[in-house]
Amino acid sequence: MPRAVPPWAAGLIGAVAIVSVWWVIGAIAQGRSGETAGIPTPPQVAQSYAESGWAFYWNNFSVTLNEAAQGYLWGNGLALLLSAFVLVVPRLEGVVMQLAVVSYCIPIVAIGPLLLLILGIPAPGEPSSTAIFLAAMSVFFTTVVGSLLGLKSADKASLDVVSVYGGSRFTQLRKVRLISALPAVLTALQIAVPAAFLGAILGEYLGKVEVGVGPAMVIAQQSLNAPRVWAIALASGAVALIAYLLVGMLTRLSAPWARGVAA
Repeated sequence: MPRAVPPWAAGLIGAVAIVSVWWVIGAIAQGRSGETAGIPTPPQVAQSYAESGWAFYWNNFSVTLNEAAQGYLWGNGLALLLSAFVLVVPRLEGVVMQLAVVSYCIPIVAIGPLLLLILGIPAPGEPSSTAIFLAAMSVFFTTVVGSLLGLKSADKASLDVVSVYGGSRFTQLRKVRLISALPAVLTALQIAVPAAFLGAILGEYLGKVEVGVGPAMVIAQQSLNAPRVWAIALASGAVALIAYLLVGMLTRLSAPWARGVAA
C-alpha cells in the first residue's frame, strides 16, 4: 500500500514546481524580448532583494502595515459592534446588511479620489487616511456576515434556558451567543487580514503618498524595473500570508472546541 505524502512534502513539491515553471516562462520571455521583458527569472528577483536592501522594504512596508492595522481595527470593530447590536435590536438587521452590501459593492477606484478630497493628502512618511479608510472598508462586509452567522448559530435550548430564568437579549448575547459565535468570528477576522492589507495598498495608489508599498510599486513600474515589481509583489503576498497564519493560530488557540479539542 503506497505511503501518503506528508503535507510539508506536498507543499515543498508544489513550490518547486511553481518556481520551475516561472523560471522557464521568464527565460523564454527574455529570450524573445530581451532583458526588458515583464517576467523576470527567480534569480533576478532574488538579486533585486539584495540590491534594494532591508531598509527599503522596512521603510515601505512599515507604513503600509500601520495603515492596514488601523483599518483592520476600525473596520472589524465597527462590524462586530453592529453585529452584536443587531442581536439586541433585531429590526436593525436589514439596515446593517444593506450597509455592508453597499460597502462591498462600491468600487474602490471610484470612491478613492473622493476620499482623497475629503481626508486630504498625508504628510511625508505619515499613514494615509485614505488607505486606512479603504482598508476598513475592505474588511467590513466579511466580518459583518461572518459575525451575524456565528451569533445566530447559538443553541436554541441554551437561549431558552436564559429566557426562562429572566435573562434579556443582552444576557443571551453575553452568556451564549458570543461563545457560540467565536469560531465564526475569528474565521471572519482571519479572512479580513489580507483584505485589509490589499485595501491599504490600493489606498496608497489613490492617496498620493510618498512612502509605502503602493508608491514603491508605482515607481518601479514607471522605471520599468520588472524584478523589483515582482519582488515587492511577492513580499506583499508573504506578509499577508504570515499575518493570515498568525490570526489562524489565534483562532485555534482561542476556540479549540470548534475542532473537537478540549480547552
